[in-house]
Amino acid sequence: MLIPSVATITAVGLSVAATALAQPGVTFNRDVAPILFANCASCHRAGEIGPFGLLTYEDTRPRAAAILRAVRARTMPPWKPEAGYGSAFVGERRLTDQQIATIQRWVDDGAVRGEAADLPPAPKFADGWQLGEPDLVVTLPEPYTLKAGGGDVLRNVVIPVQLREARYVRALEFRPGNARVVHHANIRVDRSGASRALDRQDSEVGFDGFVTTASFPDGQFLGWTPGQLAPPVPPGMAWRLDAGSDLVVQLHLQPADTEQLVRPTIGLFFTKEPPGLMPVMLRLGRHTIDIPPGLNQYESRDSYVLPVDVNVTAIQPHAHFRATQVRGFALLPDGTERGLILIKDWDFNWQDLYRLAAPMTLPKGTTLVMDYEYDNSSANRRNPDRPPKRVRWGETSQDEMGDLWVQVLPRSNADRARLLADFGPKVMAEDAAGYEKMLEADPQSARLHEAAAAIDLLLGKADTAQAHLEASLRINPDSAEAHYNLAIALVRRGQLPDAESHLRRTLQIQPDHVAAHVNLGAVLRMRNQLQDARTHLRRALELDPGNAAAHANLGGTLAAERNFGDAIAEYRLALRTNPDLLEPMTDLAWILATSRDQRLRAPAEAVRLAERAVLLTGQQDVRPLETSAAAYAANGQFAQAVDAQQRAIGIATLNRMPGAVVDRLRERLDLYRRDVAYYEP
Repeated sequence: MLIPSVATITAVGLSVAATALAQPGVTFNRDVAPILFANCASCHRAGEIGPFGLLTYEDTRPRAAAILRAVRARTMPPWKPEAGYGSAFVGERRLTDQQIATIQRWVDDGAVRGEAADLPPAPKFADGWQLGEPDLVVTLPEPYTLKAGGGDVLRNVVIPVQLREARYVRALEFRPGNARVVHHANIRVDRSGASRALDRQDSEVGFDGFVTTASFPDGQFLGWTPGQLAPPVPPGMAWRLDAGSDLVVQLHLQPADTEQLVRPTIGLFFTKEPPGLMPVMLRLGRHTIDIPPGLNQYESRDSYVLPVDVNVTAIQPHAHFRATQVRGFALLPDGTERGLILIKDWDFNWQDLYRLAAPMTLPKGTTLVMDYEYDNSSANRRNPDRPPKRVRWGETSQDEMGDLWVQVLPRSNADRARLLADFGPKVMAEDAAGYEKMLEADPQSARLHEAAAAIDLLLGKADTAQAHLEASLRINPDSAEAHYNLAIALVRRGQLPDAESHLRRTLQIQPDHVAAHVNLGAVLRMRNQLQDARTHLRRALELDPGNAAAHANLGGTLAAERNFGDAIAEYRLALRTNPDLLEPMTDLAWILATSRDQRLRAPAEAVRLAERAVLLTGQQDVRPLETSAAAYAANGQFAQAVDAQQRAIGIATLNRMPGAVVDRLRERLDLYRRDVAYYEP
């Protein structure tokens, strides 16, 4: 081995030193600007929510130390999920360790500008619609005035959508109307008109509080955060927007030092392709949160066992100021744990929707778990109460919440139906518990009584729903939605005259309430006031031409008047909108099978419709079974007719239906045994 001389060693050392001196340090133009342009400029530019721009050296240099502190603490860019826990998400705004080290070196070296030639072109942001020209653009009719100063504001604003028929939405692009103060937005759909009524009752544009009558459509998340553009939904997963619907935008606003006008605009992009497989939104969370003042460790935990195989496609955690850590994970049937999301430093101001870069497959029997931690002590710097106060679950940001929304895609429509049927009672029971908890604190809130009643109706508790709605109307006698829901409760309790009275009162207050026209028509039909029923059902269809329930009830009214030709047309329109609607499916099959008018009869179609109705009811409903028997007989399939009629008789007997009903079924069974079809007189 050769041992270098002292002179050689010195020469090598001098060479290394000379090379280091020849290399330029980290500069803004060459090294830092590309990082800021790619990760920060979407918010930190003129007109956006960032309080200062980061597109030029002049804007960035005075804030160099603050920028370094923010990126080292990973508070900026705002990306809260813990790295390495669960799957990767689309559009992660996380800086790499190398990028943070570059900013560190730039600051340490004096935050120099660098050579002008090294500066890359500033990013260009689209002035027009980023997804192309929308098929429909809707705007908040009047701007909302955000007062200067103060804390964050949550405000719901209602944007009407002028559609003559239902459309399928493949993409939505949101423009905040004032990006300086709009922190984020959630967008829901209200088909009832109730949000519009709440807007009218408020002296300002929009209304406060939690949105109880609007929901995310067809299992979709609709939201906006600065710098984020929701991509179009995959083919076959468009969501339905009915005529007469409103878009209800919940705005999270951060007041400026001067009064600001906020006027959001939404671009809608349609497709003619109806949805095939639709996602389901699962919500975990306890609505019985009740945290004593000063308690620094409080846990809210919930779980749900999947009854079918699913793919997880997106996750959205939600909590308020006192939450400190949120975690969601899945326990597979074999005991394996798979992370969904972990945020160790929860911040109410940086809530987001997280779409998985690749769907996570979870088998039937997997347990979804959410585990949230809270700190209601003074040590929690984000606690809005000084000194801390007792805090319950509630709908305002001063209350507390803890939900984990998980968007899943079942493998078939049958699996989707099973999942919805299994999950629905769980989430509704939790909602009911939450509203009862809030009513303990505020028993004179008409809106809380209405919200509790809406859940009771979904749970089939018409008596408790009626009590809540009567309490609501004592507080606010002019609530259209309370009168409407009370009418529904009364219908379920068989009190049709009182229900009619409340539906008419609903329409006095809100003449364009589509559902009230539909249900008043249905009540009048049940009371055999057919002409008046037709009037209200046709009015509903003027307001909402694609309303399946209105078409179905109008078909039933026309059939009762023996106008079978027009009844068939209405039933077909109802089924075109909702192919699984049982009443028009069964009644149409009955007419096509039993009409004496040869021009109306279509036995083969009647068989297809009746078989579908029997399938949907699990072969446990008398009406579809006896209809299928009549259809089989009309089509010459008498063995099948006898079998279906015998099953109908068995179920009628088991359910102790009136003797006259069973006798009628037996008379038709005798016809089918003699190879004779039944025809209506």
